[in-house]
Amino acid sequence: MGARGHVFLGDGMGDTGIGALLVRLRTARGWSQQRVADKYNALEGRSAKTGKEIGRYEREARVPVPYTRKYLAQVFSVDVAVLDQAVAVSKGQRDAVEAAEVEIVPPVLPPEDTHVRGDPLSEDAVRSADFARFIAQRNADEFVVEQLEADVGRLARTYVSHPLMEQYVEIRRLRDGVFELLRGRQHPRQTADLYLSASRLCGLSAHVCLDLGAYDSAATHARTARACAEAAGHEGMLAWVRAVESLIAYWRGQYEQAARLAQAGRRHRASGSIGARLASLEARALAIVGDSAGALAALSDAERSREAISGRDEVLGVFDFPAAKQFAYAGTTLLAVGGQEHVHRAIDSAETAIRLYRSADGDDQSVGDLFAAHLDLASGHLLLGDLDGTEEMLGFVLQSSPERMSASIVRRLTVLRRELEGPQYGGAAQAVHLRERLQHTAVRASLPAAHPPELPT
Repeated sequence: MGARGHVFLGDGMGDTGIGALLVRLRTARGWSQQRVADKYNALEGRSAKTGKEIGRYEREARVPVPYTRKYLAQVFSVDVAVLDQAVAVSKGQRDAVEAAEVEIVPPVLPPEDTHVRGDPLSEDAVRSADFARFIAQRNADEFVVEQLEADVGRLARTYVSHPLMEQYVEIRRLRDGVFELLRGRQHPRQTADLYLSASRLCGLSAHVCLDLGAYDSAATHARTARACAEAAGHEGMLAWVRAVESLIAYWRGQYEQAARLAQAGRRHRASGSIGARLASLEARALAIVGDSAGALAALSDAERSREAISGRDEVLGVFDFPAAKQFAYAGTTLLAVGGQEHVHRAIDSAETAIRLYRSADGDDQSVGDLFAAHLDLASGHLLLGDLDGTEEMLGFVLQSSPERMSASIVRRLTVLRRELEGPQYGGAAQAVHLRERLQHTAVRASLPAAHPPELPT
């Protein structure tokens, strides 16, 4: 036994590369790649690692960095030095192969000799040699790529629960850093990973602008996110970007376009919760344009997608679609469909969303969705003629800090204030009081101080 109760492995493993070693350790225990990922996630306290990622380590499409090796050593109950040695073997083998590939290419001829030789084959080989050296001058390695993925995962998780201004500066810094890396040189496998990180960071930038009501800028970031996702060949991210574009169209008032974009996203073959998200977005948009049958059908599609989810979302927070959010969207949709039966269902859905968010971990308690669900509850009670219930449901929103309210929440406040101006309330003092409070909160949430001095573009 080694230090801390870990096992030192013999049996000639000192010359085994990291990929072969991980395969041997896993198969000796009869585990699947997903089971290794699950054990890793349990130790790390996150849900970021997938079986697919373990497979990449085993194929050596990626080499686990020291931080990752620490947890892999605990998963397999081996000393981390065993994994470190295997990584050194793999890197040594890779360097030897790359060196051999460069050496077999004829060296670049001195300029004065080029016209003498005049050999087209030799000149062609010179260009190959130049490109081999170009490949060797790379500016990103496995550690850089994996650290970026960890940073993106952290920002995506905290985005839904932390103040926006705490997030957007780092999102922009990381995004611009990835852009610079992509302008440099990497191995193709690292380039694809960088494009995926760039897509996610542009997606986060789009969300920043969306939450601030800067819809043109949000659309620009979304288009870049889609271009990066296409470059990475990532179907799940392509579907997610369509969801963001649907959101942008929805809050621009382009409801039919929002529905079409959600439908387009559903054509991508993607695992995880994205199917439920897209169907929910489609349902909400269709309800607004009066297509009640289509909206209810899309809600049913969202429920079926939830039940048939295969695999987990690669990144949590902004990039996943928890059941709580699905209930919140369903509540908004059912209110728009209208009718007493649907209003009662909407109230039940909003209450379920709030309960699920309240019971979630702190970083998963989406403040924006809690605001939206409470406002839907208030609207539901208002539609039932229950002013006391409306005021009670508004308490959470009106007593919260306006700085935490996005442009979409401000718009919901304004819509609800207008509904309270309806003749059926006859100037009731309670309705007047609620209108004043809603107006005051909407104005405070819209003040320039609530926005960053310089918006990301």
